[in-house]
Amino acid sequence: QVWPGLRLVSLNMNFCSQANFWLLINSTDPAGQLQWLVGVLAAAEQAGEKVHIIGHIPPAHCLRSWSWNYYRIVSRFESTIAAQFFGHTHVDEFEMFYDEETLTRPVSVAFVAPSVTTYINLNPGYRVYEVDGAYPGSSHAVLDHETFILNLTEANVPGAEPRWQRLYRAREAYGLPSVFPADWDRLIRRFQDDERLFQRFWFLFHKGHPPREPCLAACKAALLCALRTGRSADPGLCQPLRPALPFPRVQALWRQWRFC
Repeated sequence: QVWPGLRLVSLNMNFCSQANFWLLINSTDPAGQLQWLVGVLAAAEQAGEKVHIIGHIPPAHCLRSWSWNYYRIVSRFESTIAAQFFGHTHVDEFEMFYDEETLTRPVSVAFVAPSVTTYINLNPGYRVYEVDGAYPGSSHAVLDHETFILNLTEANVPGAEPRWQRLYRAREAYGLPSVFPADWDRLIRRFQDDERLFQRFWFLFHKGHPPREPCLAACKAALLCALRTGRSADPGLCQPLRPALPFPRVQALWRQWRFC
């Protein structure tokens, strides 16, 4: 419990990692962590608390069985889970969660923050979240976020001093009235039709250092599909985007862009 009304849950995402071959023995719920999570969320719901979930690997990057079970938990406790925060991918993105009945009503968003590590052709970056404050009845929801980067090209000029600078603020950059799940869902749909806005996202996605190869039709379809797919390998989540390519092809394309 961080303070009255808000509980923080940290998940060990090694128990969902696609690189953890020990999970071939039990990939459904290793160590009973998901069952434990359900118990924590149920108790929080009963107590009228909100919950923030933090973890390293985003759910859509997890093993399929773990990812689908986690997705179901988020759908069940949509009124209790106020926010989800992950990392791992080194880039600036998000993953959507929808109701399981129709896969159309957005219920949650997993924010995926960029990394301070450069990895491959990336500037260091970090994210600051603005969250509804600690007062009775607070939603504890994310109200906005801003990302800061260290421009390595500028920092490596002889005699230059490293300087962190704000890259963007979410609501300002994307013209969002708020940053609730429905807003991110509408933003994905705007990306489909507004190429300039999408290329702006592609620039920010790479912390101001996008690859020289532009993200065009096939790449764009794969990225938008990834943003909408909060659970691993679910073609149903991409269907509203009307992808021109079969889902396995979309998945294969996106794996080429992944850093992790």
